[in-house]
Amino acid sequence: MTATDVQTTTAATAGSSAPLRLGTRASVLARTQSQAVADAVTAATGVPVELVLISTEGDRSSASIAQLGSTGVFVAAIRRALLDGEVDLAVHSYKDLPTAPEPGLSLAAVPAREDPRDALVARDGLTLGELPPGSRIGTGAPRRVAQLRALGLGLEIVPIRGNVDTRLGRVAGSAGGPGDLDAVVLARAGLSRIDRAHLITETLDPLQVLPAPAQGALAVECRSSDARTRELLGRLEDTAVRACVVAERATLATLEAGCSAPVAAYAEIAEGETGPELFLRASVTALDGSDAVRGSLTGAPADAAALGRTLAADLLDRGAASLMAVGR
Repeated sequence: MTATDVQTTTAATAGSSAPLRLGTRASVLARTQSQAVADAVTAATGVPVELVLISTEGDRSSASIAQLGSTGVFVAAIRRALLDGEVDLAVHSYKDLPTAPEPGLSLAAVPAREDPRDALVARDGLTLGELPPGSRIGTGAPRRVAQLRALGLGLEIVPIRGNVDTRLGRVAGSAGGPGDLDAVVLARAGLSRIDRAHLITETLDPLQVLPAPAQGALAVECRSSDARTRELLGRLEDTAVRACVVAERATLATLEAGCSAPVAAYAEIAEGETGPELFLRASVTALDGSDAVRGSLTGAPADAAALGRTLAADLLDRGAASLMAVGR
């Protein structure tokens, strides 16, 4: 595979230090969040970072996420370039990563997390509850489809693909065009990162629509054998965020589900009576919205993975596996 296009970061304060090559998808969102990590690495270490743009299967396909099936469609080509030595590190939207570790690669850092909630961008500034029955709502995520249907608002859910601006352009009056949708639901984090947060008409409460595991978080990978890069990237680590996403993704992994399954999980850390406590919520919803199982668990951040596995086992005991098959 040949990496296409190379963009050098504007931060070049590293003197004679060899620059790091950062592999990223070419979308505006991917480049923006990769540039933010590149700038943070340079600020923390003095080492310059170059962006290397790489085309992935997910970028080339017009199929829906559910049709693509694999959680790795946006990361496989980038990981291949990393393992082949064409780039030194990669930045992923953490929720796009398969839950199984990749041999030869290390998750060197989980930086600070953006707001993980989902956001509505609707015509005429409307909120979800204000949209009339029959309104056309666009989303590409089975999790969102299932949870929106479960609300019983009589909305028509329309499957969509494309970058953020393409999706926004389909909302009537949102991006200067007539549009064929009344609203879209997107990750608030992505809208914030590319300065589109002003278009949000409602940030959805997790009690209504629980986020995807690791939504809003970034994963910074490098080769396991590259001790220098692992040390440099480790300076970006946010231990609280890592604990939260470890719990969320342990839930997902135990359910043996990926991004094409209607699984949600969200963890937060707060100060408890005896120190920090991790509060984890998760749900599995039938794709047609007809039923759901939900649960929550609290424990020590150090036990994040065990908490995720325990909560997932509880959901499975209450019928989660059969719900994931409904509507398939």
